[in-house]
Amino acid sequence: MIKISSQLEGKTFGLFDLETKLKPEGYAIGGGWDYDHGSFDYKIDDSDGYQFLRVPFKAVDGSLDQDGVMVELLQPFLLSHKYEDGIDDEGNIGNLSASFNQFAEPENPDAEFPENYISLGKTLVRDLEKLLLH
Repeated sequence: MIKISSQLEGKTFGLFDLETKLKPEGYAIGGGWDYDHGSFDYKIDDSDGYQFLRVPFKAVDGSLDQDGVMVELLQPFLLSHKYEDGIDDEGNIGNLSASFNQFAEPENPDAEFPENYISLGKTLVRDLEKLLLH
């Protein structure tokens, strides 16, 4: 995991407004959200596992399942997940299915992030700042 300093940290937005602005840019709400926190993820690459920019947020007024919830953005970071090539322990499926299974358990959820994508991640954060703050 590589943390990226950002002017977005501590800023508050309506979750619906964030979704409206970020989804067209390629961001999706990460699957690991809860009622009080979640993240927007931007997939950078998926050739050897998944590399993505994650922008975490926490609910500050309401819960994430409520209309009009306000969220505070936290420090963005780059994250790499490398998935197992073999059989998934949970699903008992073969190699081909496992390579496409979004529920496959990570072989290394904190895999080293490829150097060539670090500057891209920083650029994505700067672009996000321009979109949301200016």
